[in-house]
Amino acid sequence: MDALTRNRLKWKCRRGLLENDLFIERFFAGRNGAITARQAAGLSTLMELADNDLLDLLLRRSEPQGELQRDDVIEVLALMRTPRAADEDEGPHRARTVETPDPAPHLLTEESP
Repeated sequence: MDALTRNRLKWKCRRGLLENDLFIERFFAGRNGAITARQAAGLSTLMELADNDLLDLLLRRSEPQGELQRDDVIEVLALMRTPRAADEDEGPHRARTVETPDPAPHLLTEESP
């Protein structure tokens, strides 16, 4: 897929829900610009869904039914659901260890008043 076609597809994929946009952006970033015609067809089909229906699929609250039970749709959905290694290492929601100082070390002495 050439860059112009990919950019048009990416523009078409803009959604009203931020959560959907995050999945879509990760999908495009994970392909490094290399999207097959089959993936583009599956993605276009998913983009015809309402935002909440798409989010339900992405979060595994539901599975493709009826017209969505196509190989191209299932492939794209699997790619969108799978986190990239970079997301796990550098993502904004990764677990962080925060050192906190002892709130009142002077109160923990063995001396009695």
